[in-house]
Amino acid sequence: MDYLWSPWRYQYVSKGSKESGCIFCQALQRNDDTQALIVHRGQHNFVILNRYPYTTGHVMVAPFEHVGELARVAPETLAEMMHLCQQVQRALAELYHPEGYNLGMNLGRVAGAGVADHLHMHVLPRWAGDTSFMTTVAETRLEPEELATTYAKLKPYFEK
Repeated sequence: MDYLWSPWRYQYVSKGSKESGCIFCQALQRNDDTQALIVHRGQHNFVILNRYPYTTGHVMVAPFEHVGELARVAPETLAEMMHLCQQVQRALAELYHPEGYNLGMNLGRVAGAGVADHLHMHVLPRWAGDTSFMTTVAETRLEPEELATTYAKLKPYFEK
C-alpha cells in the first residue's frame, strides 16, 4: 500500500465546525499579511490564498466589508473585485500556464458557501486531469506546491 502524506491538511480536518468567527475578517485583523496569506490589499477588497485549495494558485477576492449578500455590496467594491480577478488571472497565467479557470461565488450555505456571511470570489487555475481519482474516490486533493511558495510567487504581481 502507498501512503501520501499531507500533514498540513490535519489543521483543516481536525477543526471541523469548532472554528468561530469570520475567516476573512480574522485574516484582515492580523498584523502579518504573510501569515494570513493576504497577497494584496486594494481600496475595497483584498486577495487571499485559499488555505485549503482545490488547485495550486487557488485564491479568493473578498471585500473588506463583512457582507454576505451581493445586493448589499457597493458598485465600486464590485468593480474593484472584478479588476482584481483580472490581475490574479494574468499573474496565474504567467506563473502557472493553466489551461482554464474557474471563477465563482457560492451565495448562501445551501449553495455551497463555506463562509456564507462574507462574500468572496474564488479564482482557480485549472489543468486537464487536475481532478484525479484521489479527489473523486478518496476525497483527497494533492497539491504540488506549498502555500508559502505560491504566496511568494504571487505577491510581486501586486507590488508593481
